Amino acid sequence: MPSDATTQDNSLELLGKASDEVDPELVSLPDPPRGERRVTLLVLAMTAAASGAMVVSLWRDAAYAFSASREADLGELRSAPASAFAPNAFVQARGMLGAAGAIRYERPFAADSFRVSPVAGRPDVYVEVRVPAGEETSRYVPPSELHGRLMRFDATGPRHRGLRAAIAERTGTPVPANAWLLVDGEAPEQARWAVALVAMFLGFAMWNAAAIARLMRRVRS
Repeated sequence: MPSDATTQDNSLELLGKASDEVDPELVSLPDPPRGERRVTLLVLAMTAAASGAMVVSLWRDAAYAFSASREADLGELRSAPASAFAPNAFVQARGMLGAAGAIRYERPFAADSFRVSPVAGRPDVYVEVRVPAGEETSRYVPPSELHGRLMRFDATGPRHRGLRAAIAERTGTPVPANAWLLVDGEAPEQARWAVALVAMFLGFAMWNAAAIARLMRRVRS
């Protein structure tokens, strides 16, 4: 009778031969879908980049939601010193809005219209007021007491993208460099929508980045 050691040696030898043989079923399997994986990585990278871009474009709106709820008083806009202006601040001010250089525009899903006018005697300060539906007529008088958000034209978010170019195109007068825009009626609590969007897009970007990292680890292994 063969000993246990001999039997064990024979078993190991058979296992070694079996491992050296090529399984025809494995050979017949298709190659890994590398093209589809590349497409998946590309889509994930584009989605992460787009989400990151949205976070960058909305972060000022989200930051305004955490501004002080107490308004900073600028006084008369025509004579207010430049040092009193602070970007992305909740302010109150007084001023007469000029008719020359003003434009009117509408937004999707909003029944009201919007009018942007320069302050009379202060061409580097513009004010956006919301005009209720049906009141945009030749007799409309814009308010002189203003309460809202103050920001640089160069730092406006997606809702005001292209506004500067539209003013220059329609009025023939370019907006001065470092000009200010006061959005009347926009309080900090009204910007909470931006906080929710920033959190959502940031989550998208992080999830897609994590998915890309997992796929890359599988490719390297």
